[in-house]
Amino acid sequence: MRANRKPLPLEEFEAAIVDLTEEGRGVARVEGKVVFVEGALPGEQVKYRLTRKRRDADEGEVTAILTPSPDRVAPPCPHFGLCGGCSVQHLSPQAQLRLKEKQLLDALQRIGKVKPEEIAAPLSGPTWGYRRRARLSVKHVPKKGRVLVGFRERLSPFVAAIDSCAVLDPRVGSKLKALATLIGELSLRDQIPQIEVAAVDVVALVLRVMRPPIVDDLAKLRAFAAEHEVRFHLQPGGYDSVAPLDPIDTPLTYSPDGSDLRLEFGPTDFIQVNGEVNQRMVQQALEWLDVRAGDQVLELFCGLGNFTLPLARAGAQVTAVEGDAGLVRRAEQNAQRNGLTARFVKSDLFTPDAHTPWLTQNYARVLLDPPRAGATEMIPHIAKSGAERIVYVSCHPGTLARDVGALVHQHGYRLVRAGVMDMFPHTSHVESMALLVRDGD
Repeated sequence: MRANRKPLPLEEFEAAIVDLTEEGRGVARVEGKVVFVEGALPGEQVKYRLTRKRRDADEGEVTAILTPSPDRVAPPCPHFGLCGGCSVQHLSPQAQLRLKEKQLLDALQRIGKVKPEEIAAPLSGPTWGYRRRARLSVKHVPKKGRVLVGFRERLSPFVAAIDSCAVLDPRVGSKLKALATLIGELSLRDQIPQIEVAAVDVVALVLRVMRPPIVDDLAKLRAFAAEHEVRFHLQPGGYDSVAPLDPIDTPLTYSPDGSDLRLEFGPTDFIQVNGEVNQRMVQQALEWLDVRAGDQVLELFCGLGNFTLPLARAGAQVTAVEGDAGLVRRAEQNAQRNGLTARFVKSDLFTPDAHTPWLTQNYARVLLDPPRAGATEMIPHIAKSGAERIVYVSCHPGTLARDVGALVHQHGYRLVRAGVMDMFPHTSHVESMALLVRDGD
């Protein structure tokens, strides 16, 4: 079938770029057909070469920028364009925020048929060295005589050949070459496919190992850990197999809101990648909820207690629900360690049981922070809870728009406010928060 495809034309084409996709590709319309152009920005006149022809849309890459956008900047990272970790480094940080806000508002209008009464100012933080959680790919490449450690290449399954990463916490981002050299010296250099990074007060690196390291490997890992002040963990199987290389006496912790609250977590547990933006997000969520002492608050997808503990400290009577038993247990322990009281429940939020006790009581406020799939199954139950205010924290504008649209059009809520949070600068990820209020509050 592939042999019968017509070869792509070799000549260059010229086009005006009118938009930007969520993946950071420029959008042109040429003779009535959409073309996605890698490396182009809105407002630019470019030359491009086709890389793929399809019935509905073509794809291409920039060969020359004839009229640059005023928002174009020189990508600071020398690996931009090869590494797939960032997609919009060539766009100024201010323009990135405008793009993400536009994507949020477009999704709300197109999918949810709603428009916020107020657009909240974007929450932002550091744009470099911000990433405290990441999964790095590892590949031993005998033909290159080296091990590669980093992110995948852009639009490719191959590991990018990079020596550093400017968005990772510098305690890790500046050591990719050293990590690659270390792994290249191990007997199991071709048996380590990935490294999980957790960089808070201490730096934890979880090596996925397909076979046990030998004594010489352990000695090299310990020497590296001592020199670079990192802590190695080994993962021979599933997440429940993760164990520190050596006994530890200092747990991994972080503050969810910038106060003295501390959440303890495991090196593979989910925490927000951007610590400063997370703290501002938690503070804003509590402000928008307008919690009063004694309020019954329902929190869905509570995880480790990122919002739960600040809510409990504010005086709320929190019922925090999560589908992962391990996270529920650690959230309970976090509350106990901080001297706070909350009710934690393990429950499948994608197949809710309407008769479960926690779902039959009334709540004054609801806060939810679902995964990309959103919370469509919970929307009718949230509406029946009697909540006067809902704060919805989202990592996907499309599912947020769908769920918000249902709350507005089917359940009598108003979309009072919505705004973006720049949790992942230089990438196309759009994190956002929405406030819904039922008339009368």
